[in-house]
Amino acid sequence: IIMGTIMTMSSSNWLMTWIGLELNMLAILPIISKPKTTRASEATIKYFLTQAIASAMMLLSSTTNAWQTGSWDILELKNKFSTTIMTLSLMMKMGAAPIHFWLPEVLQGTTLQTALLITTWQKLAPISLMYMISNNIQPALLMSAGILSMIVGGLGGINQTQLRKTMAYSSINNLGWTIMIMALSPNLAVMNIFIYMIMTTPIFLMMTSTSTKTLQNLTTTWTTSTATTLSIALLMLSTSGLPPFTGFLPKMLALNELITQKLTTLATLAIMTSLVSLLFYLRVTYLIMVLTSPM
Repeated sequence: IIMGTIMTMSSSNWLMTWIGLELNMLAILPIISKPKTTRASEATIKYFLTQAIASAMMLLSSTTNAWQTGSWDILELKNKFSTTIMTLSLMMKMGAAPIHFWLPEVLQGTTLQTALLITTWQKLAPISLMYMISNNIQPALLMSAGILSMIVGGLGGINQTQLRKTMAYSSINNLGWTIMIMALSPNLAVMNIFIYMIMTTPIFLMMTSTSTKTLQNLTTTWTTSTATTLSIALLMLSTSGLPPFTGFLPKMLALNELITQKLTTLATLAIMTSLVSLLFYLRVTYLIMVLTSPM
């Protein structure tokens, strides 16, 4: 898995990049199917099919571009059709809306450690590729996908009781911010996704250590491990982008960039969607802090 990601991130050629992504995908399949349950097998097949379709789209895009321009170089992706197909395939690999359908289901079918791997490490390669071709992608495509991911991530997480599905929709929501700002400031987009990964990792690790998988579990862990449960609550609030937590910084910088570029309507829409996602983060925090703490 590590080798595949490093190969993809260090290549300048579409073919080597594709091989790296394939190596990465084939390596993670046995890890997803490790729990011997029908749900894990289902998650493995769903992950394989979506990643295989995305890889095929990627190959189509790079081949079409090589046919038109005569170059396999990543930075030479000049063909408009190729760029659009490539962007969609990378979004599919990351699990961004509107091609997000596989992510909540796959996370729900695997262990917490594998869910952590899929929501953090597995996003590095597609994000780095999107960063490399960001100058050639139409900004309208990135911004539309970004806003859609934020809406889907916010609304999808509201009615969830399973924490892995909640974290999947949280991932989609944060990917929305990353993709939207990628059109204007790729460096800021990379900072946003790294801060998200730094906040998500301890959430999953603490959920693993306390064997917490549902909201109901979370309300009962207060008595056994108070500090851990409190940390999960605060990290959830940070992920939502609530000030004065760390997660607020990339969102504030992203909104500042949008307003500087005279995209006030888009900035307003982004704020409204982040309020929707704040709702389910607050619900988790409320369950932990208010319902379980001793009076």
